[in-house]
Amino acid sequence: MLRAIRKPFGYEPVLKKEDLNGKDEQKKERARDWQSVLLRIWKLVDEQRALLITVLILVFISSVLTLLGPYMIGKIIDVHVVPKDFGGMGTTVLWLIAIYAGLSIATYFQNFWMVGIAQQTIYRMRTGLFSHLQRLPVTFFDKRQHGELMSRLTNDMENVSSTLNTSFIQVFSSILTLTGTVIVMLILSPLLTLITMITIPIMFTAIRWITKRTGKLYKEQQKALGELNGMIEETVSGQRIVKAYSQEDRMMEEFEERSGRLRRVGFWAWTYAGFIPKVMNLMNNGSFAVVAGIGGLLSLHYDLSIGTIVIFSEYARQFTRPLNDLANQFNTILSAIAGAERVFQIMDEDGEKDEAKNNGEAVLKGDVVFDSVSFNYEQSDEEYTIRDVSFHVGVGQTAALVGATGAGKTTIMQLLARFYDANEGQILLDGIPIEELPRKTLRSQMAFVLQDPFLFEVSVMENIRYGRLDATDEEVVEAAKRANAHDFIVKLPEGYDTILNADGGEISQGQKQLLSIARALVADPVLLLLDEATSSIDTVTELKIQEALDRLMEGRTSFVIAHRLNTVRKADIVFVMEQGELIESGSQEELIKRKGTYYKMVEESVS
Repeated sequence: MLRAIRKPFGYEPVLKKEDLNGKDEQKKERARDWQSVLLRIWKLVDEQRALLITVLILVFISSVLTLLGPYMIGKIIDVHVVPKDFGGMGTTVLWLIAIYAGLSIATYFQNFWMVGIAQQTIYRMRTGLFSHLQRLPVTFFDKRQHGELMSRLTNDMENVSSTLNTSFIQVFSSILTLTGTVIVMLILSPLLTLITMITIPIMFTAIRWITKRTGKLYKEQQKALGELNGMIEETVSGQRIVKAYSQEDRMMEEFEERSGRLRRVGFWAWTYAGFIPKVMNLMNNGSFAVVAGIGGLLSLHYDLSIGTIVIFSEYARQFTRPLNDLANQFNTILSAIAGAERVFQIMDEDGEKDEAKNNGEAVLKGDVVFDSVSFNYEQSDEEYTIRDVSFHVGVGQTAALVGATGAGKTTIMQLLARFYDANEGQILLDGIPIEELPRKTLRSQMAFVLQDPFLFEVSVMENIRYGRLDATDEEVVEAAKRANAHDFIVKLPEGYDTILNADGGEISQGQKQLLSIARALVADPVLLLLDEATSSIDTVTELKIQEALDRLMEGRTSFVIAHRLNTVRKADIVFVMEQGELIESGSQEELIKRKGTYYKMVEESVS
C-alpha cells in the first residue's frame, strides 16, 4: 500500500537497508548520542528538583486515583446493582465523585507546575545557546546560514519545549498506570491478564518497525526546515538585490524546491508516525472484545462476578491506553531529541579561546607591529591569503592599505581585531603579542567603520550609543555633531528618538555611514579601522564623511582601506598589497618617487 502511493508524491524516503538495520557500531553510536542528549536535558530539568519531586508525587497520586475509579464502579455493580441493595450506595457514589475530583485537581496542578519547569528549562537552554553564539568565532558564522541558526534557536527549541510540557508527565504517568493496572489485573484474574498480554508483542513489533523509520525522517525534517529558514532569511535580507536583478521567479523556484522537500519528508515522517495510534486502537479494541467475550463465558460457567468483568474490561482498555500514550509520545520525543541534538551541537562548538596573560586592564596606546605574518582562511590550504607581511605603524599614525580586490587588505584588519588568528608570525600591540591580550580588552579599544554600516532596530540615539553603552545623551549628540550627522537627525520624524529599521531603509547610505562614524566617535577608540568607508557615496556626502573621518582619526592610530586614492591623501604611511604580499610601503611622496606600483595606481586614477 505504501509503495503504491509513493509515486504521486514524487518522493520515497531515503531509507536504505543499512539505515534500518544498521551496523552494530552505528547503532551503538546513535544510542550513545540519544542517551547523551537525554542526560543533558535531564540535568537541566533536575535543577528544579523540589518542584519536580512535587510534580512526580502528584503524578503518582493521579495514577492511583485513575486505578481506583474503575474498581469503585465494579464494586457498586457487585454490591448494589446486581443484588439490588441500594443501602449505602450514596456514600460509595460520593467517594467515587471525590476520587475523580481529586484526580482532576492533581492533574491540573501537575500540569501547571510542569509547564513552569519546562519553560524555565527551555529559558536556560535558549539563553545558554544565545550566550554561546556570542562567544563563537567569526569562522563559525562564515560557514553557516544565519536562517539555519535562527531555526535552531526557535523551531528546535520550541520542539523541545512542547515535549517537556506534555511528554515528561505523560510518560511517567503511563508507566505508573501501566504497572498498577497489570498488578490489579493479576489479582482479579490471571487468565484474563494472560489473554490481554498476548497483544503486547504484536504492538511492540509494529512500533519498532515504525520508529526505525520515523527517527531518521524526523532528523531529515528538522534539517530541511533549517535550510528553508536559512533561504527565507537570505531572500528577505537581500530583497533589493532580488528585485534589482529580476530574480523573483528563480527565488520562487528555489523556495518551492526546498519547501517541497520539507513537505515530502514531513509527509513520510507523519505518515509512519500516524500508523502507531491506528495499530494501538486496533489492538485496544481487539483486546477489549476478547476480554469481554471470555469474561462473559467465565461468568456463566465459573464464579466470576459481573462487577469483576466490568472492572477487568475497563482495566484492559486502560492497560492499552498507556501503551498507546507511550507509543505516541515516543514519536514526539524522537522529534524533540532531534531538535535538542541540533541545539547541543551548536553549544558544543568551541568558542573563542583567550590564552591572555594580561589582566585585561591594559590601556593601549596604538603602536602596531606585524612581524612576518602569514594567514589563510582555510587552515588546510597551503596557499596563504597573506604571506610574510611585516610592517610598523606608530602611535597616532594613519596607515593606508591599497591594492586590488583580494590583495589581503581586509584580512590584515580581521587579524588585527582577532576575528582570526595568524597561522605564522606575530602581531604586536604596544609590544604585547595580541594573543596575550583578552579579546574584550583588545576590541574595546577599537572602532570599526565599514563599507556597509549595520544599524539596529532601535532609536538613532541607541544606535550611536552602541559604541559605548555608558555614554550620556549629551555625549551622543556631541558625537553626532562631530560626525556631521546632527543636522539630518533632527529633521527625522522623532529626531534622536526615531526608530530605525534593521536595514536603515528610512535614511540614505551616506547618512548610515555618518551614524556609523558617530558611533565610533562615542567609543573614543585607540585604534580605528576604516574599510572602504566612503565607497559608493556621492561626492557631496563624501566630503561630509571625509571631514567627519578626519576628526575621528585625529590623534588615533588608524588603518584605512580605500580604492579611491584621494581618500588616503593624509595617510602617514601607505602599504601596497598585491596577491597577499606587501610589495611597497612608505609615505606617498616616497612611493611616487620610486615610480613603482603605487605610482602607476596614482597615474591610472588621474587619467
